[in-house]
Amino acid sequence: MEIRDKVVLITGASAGIGLATVRCFATVGAKLALVARSADALNHLAKELHSQGIDAVAMPADVSDPKQVEGVIEETVRRFGCLDVLINNVGQAVVGKVADLNPDDFRKILDLNVLGPLAAMQSAIPVMRGQGGGLIINISSVVSKMHIAGLGAYAATKAALNMISDTARDELASDQIRVVTVYPRSTATDFGKNALGAREQQRQGSSSPTDTPEMVAEKILAAALHEPDEQYMD
Repeated sequence: MEIRDKVVLITGASAGIGLATVRCFATVGAKLALVARSADALNHLAKELHSQGIDAVAMPADVSDPKQVEGVIEETVRRFGCLDVLINNVGQAVVGKVADLNPDDFRKILDLNVLGPLAAMQSAIPVMRGQGGGLIINISSVVSKMHIAGLGAYAATKAALNMISDTARDELASDQIRVVTVYPRSTATDFGKNALGAREQQRQGSSSPTDTPEMVAEKILAAALHEPDEQYMD
């Protein structure tokens, strides 16, 4: 896909990989719909992009609420007239061994990491069908392919997202809607600090980050340009 002038919606746009992805897609001339919970951060980012001549709109929303997700998709189409690329980036971890995992924490990240992207896809798919196609990029994690003590619940949510992506890819191919799954590794963001669950396990389980958010954003842009089924970091 040629990204210039395409309408790209990015969730989790105010920080970390999402923020880096916003700036990366801005450099190639995308029109950007920015979604995150923090209205102040989003509005500041939108003003920054406007000063650079980038068409962007801030849409504060909680992606774990399907009604709010539906609303931002509708507002994107109202504002720009279409939706070319949906990037389901927002996510949160929970730390806890299976024997001690807090089920309420697990439900929270299921809502955000799985049902949020699903709601976004279900709202975007009719739009993309109506316009003759589109691209959905779901941000997973390499931990979904691994067995790491204390991260089973988070890995499970991303494994669920992987299966939704793989199945939707087949189901939507005839509609010219492509689905790409991206697999970041450990990244230098506040993602770990914002995890739910056992703080002691987070400290013991922490490791030095291997990638910058900007490097991951470049891989997400590459995924949009070349549309592989799966995009890894190397």
